Amino acid sequence: MANGSDTPAAGGRRIVISVDAMGGDRGPAAVVAGMLASAAKNPEIAFIVHGDEAELARLIGKRKGLSGRCEIRHAPRTVMMSDKPSQVMRHGEGTSMWSCLESVRNGEATVAVSCGNTGALMALSMIRLRKLPGVNRPAIACLWPSRNPGGFNLMLDVGADVKADAEDLLQFATMGASYARNGLHLDRPRVGLLNVGTEEHKGRAELKQAHDQIAAAAHSGDFDFVGFVEGGDIPGDRVDVIVTDGFTGNIALKTGEGTARLISELLRLAFNATFLSRIAALLALTSLRRLQKRIDPRRQNGGVFLGLNGTVVKSHGSADATGVSAAIKLAFQLARSGFQDRLAARVASAGRAGQDVAADRAMIGASE
Repeated sequence: MANGSDTPAAGGRRIVISVDAMGGDRGPAAVVAGMLASAAKNPEIAFIVHGDEAELARLIGKRKGLSGRCEIRHAPRTVMMSDKPSQVMRHGEGTSMWSCLESVRNGEATVAVSCGNTGALMALSMIRLRKLPGVNRPAIACLWPSRNPGGFNLMLDVGADVKADAEDLLQFATMGASYARNGLHLDRPRVGLLNVGTEEHKGRAELKQAHDQIAAAAHSGDFDFVGFVEGGDIPGDRVDVIVTDGFTGNIALKTGEGTARLISELLRLAFNATFLSRIAALLALTSLRRLQKRIDPRRQNGGVFLGLNGTVVKSHGSADATGVSAAIKLAFQLARSGFQDRLAARVASAGRAGQDVAADRAMIGASE
């Protein structure tokens, strides 16, 4: 049953997604419901599901749409949200998260999906899958609502590692462009480097170095480098991929989420303030629902771990069936596009371009 091929069902084979069913806040019932929704829309998907065998067999057995499309792998333990990554690294064997990653490591599945502890998932992913050759630090990429026609921009890193030097930022740019090409279907993504201003003389030394290296790698990486961008460009239409370090990216992400919640609460209060405002809310109901659907984080759920020997999609821990289905859909799209092989090739190409720029800088420094 398990098959890690990227060949579509038309060729007689399915794309297999490895799913950690136990790590989310809502338990395996929400995960299985999300799998069912994905399976109904994508007949090419099959699953290897990891967790408590008896519970999963009961939940999956009730859903005819999953019949013949799931293989259950029993895992007696679960990584809890409160577990420290260092502890999981040492004692994670036997958990559903460990088992989920093993299926990708062994080539049985193409992508792993988990709603579990983010730090533990990254730590185990680095141990079990290892980094791509030439990658110093993996990154977490997330989608951000924007004015672009597709409705979203991509930002990375948003928390895999708080540090990033010029070489890391170059790799983030290359990986982000590859993700945008395969996940957002952009032929030539526009990449920007987040800074305190758009002028080339602004920013820390490593940002200026990264600016030159990314510019040099743009041609071989098949992306357009727009230079430095500011915080206001994150939801804008000037750029498709925003590159930054994990410290800055995570703060921006959490600030954006908090601001979105505040705006939602203020709108709710405003529309409930008076009788007339409640009537106005009814008149605007269709538009409000359209807006809610566009910015609903459940429908664009899934942070992708980039830079590993295997693709991992991290779903929100609180994801319901809609959120889990969206994460699986993203995993399926990346697997079907052959994303992992293309990403490895892009990283290798960018590494050569970055070495050329570094050599040029060294020669200039020696001559001065």
